[in-house]
Amino acid sequence: MLIKAGVDISRLKRKIRKTLCVVDKIYEEYGLELVITSTYDGNHSACSYHYANDAYDIRWRPCYGKDVYMKIKKALGDDFDVVLEKDHIHIEYDPKPKPHKE
Repeated sequence: MLIKAGVDISRLKRKIRKTLCVVDKIYEEYGLELVITSTYDGNHSACSYHYANDAYDIRWRPCYGKDVYMKIKKALGDDFDVVLEKDHIHIEYDPKPKPHKE
């Protein structure tokens, strides 16, 4: 796993930080090097989970194939949003409320 110069992962909260190992293993399965390109740094929307230290971006190239993205999405489950962008994958911890049973 590589961290782009100037990116600080030390502020990431526990739940999102724990996903780094999972994502790194998936990248390794495909013979790719995981590169973390952003956490709270950079320009994000005002309400971005990046600023809450609950999100990070990783490098993605079209040549990697969407299988990598889909495997990450499946492995992390419903409490995480995994969004495929043009040149990166955005991963955030965003647990959904559980339905109330009566």
